[in-house]
Amino acid sequence: MTPTIVPTTPIEGQKPGTSGLRKKTRVFMQPHYLENYVQAIFDGIGGVEGKTLVVGGDGRYFNDRAIQVILRMAAANGAAACIVGEAGILSTPAASHLIRLRGTDGGLILSASHNPGGPDEDFGLKYNGPNGGPATEGVTDRIFERTKVIDSYRIAEAQDVDLNRIGETSLAGMRVEIVDPVSDYAALMESLFDFDAIRALFAGGFRMRFDAMHAVTGPYATEILENRLGAAKGTVVNGTPKPDFGGGHPDPNPIWAKDLMDHMYAADGPDFGAASDGDGDRNMIVGKGCYVSPSDSLAVLADLAHLAPGYKDGLAGIARSMPTSCAVDRVAAAKGISCFETPTGWKFFGNLLDAGQATICGEESAGTGSNHVREKDGLWAVLLWLNILAATDKQVAALMEDHWSRYGRNYYSRHDYEAVDSAAANGLMADLRARFATLPGQEFGPLTVATADEFAYDDPVDGSRSTGQGIRIGFTSGGRAVFRLSGTGTEGATLRVYLEQLETDPAALGRDAQEALAPVIAAADAIAGIRERTGRDGPDVIT
Repeated sequence: MTPTIVPTTPIEGQKPGTSGLRKKTRVFMQPHYLENYVQAIFDGIGGVEGKTLVVGGDGRYFNDRAIQVILRMAAANGAAACIVGEAGILSTPAASHLIRLRGTDGGLILSASHNPGGPDEDFGLKYNGPNGGPATEGVTDRIFERTKVIDSYRIAEAQDVDLNRIGETSLAGMRVEIVDPVSDYAALMESLFDFDAIRALFAGGFRMRFDAMHAVTGPYATEILENRLGAAKGTVVNGTPKPDFGGGHPDPNPIWAKDLMDHMYAADGPDFGAASDGDGDRNMIVGKGCYVSPSDSLAVLADLAHLAPGYKDGLAGIARSMPTSCAVDRVAAAKGISCFETPTGWKFFGNLLDAGQATICGEESAGTGSNHVREKDGLWAVLLWLNILAATDKQVAALMEDHWSRYGRNYYSRHDYEAVDSAAANGLMADLRARFATLPGQEFGPLTVATADEFAYDDPVDGSRSTGQGIRIGFTSGGRAVFRLSGTGTEGATLRVYLEQLETDPAALGRDAQEALAPVIAAADAIAGIRERTGRDGPDVIT
């Protein structure tokens, strides 16, 4: 087979973010756009000749066509094989597991995570390395540099591969293996958790509702929860992946998963509720009448993970992203283990996991996971919660009350201002930076600023340094506000404001989070001038 070498020119703006390149779907569908970026990935990782890659995605619009292009380009660049999920489907954690299980040279994951899908919505593509984790900053820098000088790409002229037929075939001399996307991942989950105990929980009348949000986790949740664990049929709702996620927004939070929240707060609601996002790496946990924040969920899982067989020997350490609440720090201190604070982005956990310094990791955007893969894993978190519920014979609300009584409560919330004018958002951040020296000592309502800085991270494993990772304002009360511009959107800027206040008074542990955080919320707005600079009366999403 002689590959076709197609002349091209660089396309501006192909800089990968925290999770690869995300743009509007129609941008990716433009002539040469996808091909340029795929070739830049191949070139940036030193070529793919003789290598084996995993390929799959969340089933959003354009995934199937993009996979065919990737396979033809991999063949033309001399790849030995590609392992592809049936119908092009692979959740992000399942792809990470498959990379590790099969010892491949990495993989290409097609997803824009929790962003909406469809011809007028979002699309994404990222490269994960041989350890199963997102590409390091060094690799993404090389990919980006290649996008700026690329002058041609290689592609094979060939018929489409039948992605719906499990088995092996050949594409222009490259082996293509279509695999069941669920079975290997389900086996991994069964090795980590006490499936017998969870089966007994369901057999005893325990009721659950899992909202797959018409995204990739549907087939995984149906196979594991209903088929293997015996949850009632219909436990998984919105379980069929759709290219446009059923017209919804596959972000598991109380706003976009309102239907689940309504069921969980109803008088006859189930005992346990959960949801996952577009590509299956995020989660939301809800008990009967009890929403669990991502930060609290991480703290509880870290505290009680030993109740699951896969973690019975304890944790080597815990890691959290900087904006995540400090609740898990208190757990780590009580257990006498390390707690690492990293920038946002799962790739920063990879070195700690590979080095055996951390076992469980979590970040503020509903992402939790462990050393079983190198990605956050929504269904893993749900199953660990189920294992804990089965082992303790307690409801979610009782578990939370017990946790707060022992550790105190880190009241916490994230306020998202979406699609903010980029200039306004960058101006807000620049103004905060300019005031680091003068903010300490200033009073905002009942709060006094103690510290103001921008987070930088020195990796304890490889010594690399990452700067500009979020602005932190600390108060003498022990509260804090963190400001970040998110790298996961596709238009404008998303300003994320993280708000936290520790409470140890037993009489004040049951307050509404927004009420408890009201002084911090007001101070954050006053310090940054959010309303004035964004023109918004309030956040678009509160979690």
